[in-house]
Amino acid sequence: MTDTADARDAFKNRCTDAARTLAPCVGYFISRISFDAFAEEDSLEITLREGPWKPDVVIALSNLRYISVDKPPELVGSFIDEISLIHLPKLPYSWPADAAGRVRRFDGLCELVWLRIVGPAEVDAVASTVTVYTAMSDDRASALLVDP
Repeated sequence: MTDTADARDAFKNRCTDAARTLAPCVGYFISRISFDAFAEEDSLEITLREGPWKPDVVIALSNLRYISVDKPPELVGSFIDEISLIHLPKLPYSWPADAAGRVRRFDGLCELVWLRIVGPAEVDAVASTVTVYTAMSDDRASALLVDP
């Protein structure tokens, strides 16, 4: 049986875990952004890469409510100066002041997550689903392939 408080906090906890996973990604590069606006649920995938010594990280957002990508035209790779992922609770709980203008709030609006990536390129997105995948680093993978 699931505890009601645990179920109520599940999305908030998922956001907190995702934020912890993303915090060390300052200095990584955005290697790919993929946006799908015409599927059953809109989706945004962002792949972050540092190099073979660190694992790639993929941020997957779906059921998007807001998306903004700002990139200078001459930019090829974009390093990350700041990255944050913030839980946005249902009404009547408040949101950070910066998040308020991105999505119109109303009774019945589900909990959301707000992703901000700041660097030469900037990504700003609000969605109702978030998953963060961490790949195995190339160094660790090659060590596992060595015959004993």
